Amino acid sequence: MRTFLFRAFVLFLCVGVNAGAWFGLYLVMPVPGNDEVTVVIPKGAGVRRIKEILGEQGVIRDDVRFLLLARLVKEGKRLRAGEFQVPLGLTPLQVLRFLDSARPVRYRVMVPEGRTMDQIAEIFARDHWVDPENFLQLCRDKIFLQSLGITAETLEGYLFPETYTLVRGEVDEESLITTMVNRFMTVWNGLDKPEDLQLERHQLVTLASIVEKETASAGERAVIAGVFYNRLQKGVRLQSDPTTIYGLKHFNGNLTRADLKKETPYNTYVIAGLPPGPICNAGRAALEAVLHPDEVPYYYFVSKNDGSHFFSTTLKEHNRAVNKYQKSRRQGK
Repeated sequence: MRTFLFRAFVLFLCVGVNAGAWFGLYLVMPVPGNDEVTVVIPKGAGVRRIKEILGEQGVIRDDVRFLLLARLVKEGKRLRAGEFQVPLGLTPLQVLRFLDSARPVRYRVMVPEGRTMDQIAEIFARDHWVDPENFLQLCRDKIFLQSLGITAETLEGYLFPETYTLVRGEVDEESLITTMVNRFMTVWNGLDKPEDLQLERHQLVTLASIVEKETASAGERAVIAGVFYNRLQKGVRLQSDPTTIYGLKHFNGNLTRADLKKETPYNTYVIAGLPPGPICNAGRAALEAVLHPDEVPYYYFVSKNDGSHFFSTTLKEHNRAVNKYQKSRRQGK
């Protein structure tokens, strides 16, 4: 019996020594290299998947010992999603500690004012942040819209234009849209609103989108908002080219007389009042303009071909201005 126990002890000791050597050798043996590689760890990835990704990128040897190491050290329990620039030549333990303390690469993606849902989907799809079809499908998902506190047909007008900081592995269509709508809500709730508002939020956002598309001049937004309010109060059609263009399925860049006569829900040459929804995603300045429009006597405006507009009170005055500036444009002045 003693001989058996002794032999068993020796056997277990040998196994333990060999296992320790097997495990210890892995700990101190880095993958050769003196460069760095880009590693993207997806959101929700477990240690096993992270091991595979690191192995594929040549950061570690894809070995079960990495799983054992990750369970033994606290760093293995705090691995985050993101894109990391990981130096080669580290031991597995050094890799774990690096990923625990490293900040993921952050990207800044700018969404300019006045872009439509489709254009915003294209912006984020360029660098593969989203699948544009999935993005737009969510923007039209009624249940998803309700969960965000939006009562509308789509999220057009509610994707706030701003520069967003994104991290690989942390972004998907739902999280990105939620961030943009939450930003809209924060901005909207923070705006000073007069007590005598006669339009509901959706109508105001719609009007702001029209103001956004009609001018890029900061000094003109409140004036143009005032013109549209005058027309709405008098029951005069808005006759806004951008709304009409938005309602055309295939616009080639040339707005024709036939287009102006085409019956669509967005053709404000045909319909009275506001279109059914926003035509783009307006910025803070345009939202402020429709909440605090200038009190002006104007009912008309025409582009002066330099980014600004000429405003008129009467149709006769407006027609003279149209002839003047259209003639100037034809002559290339």
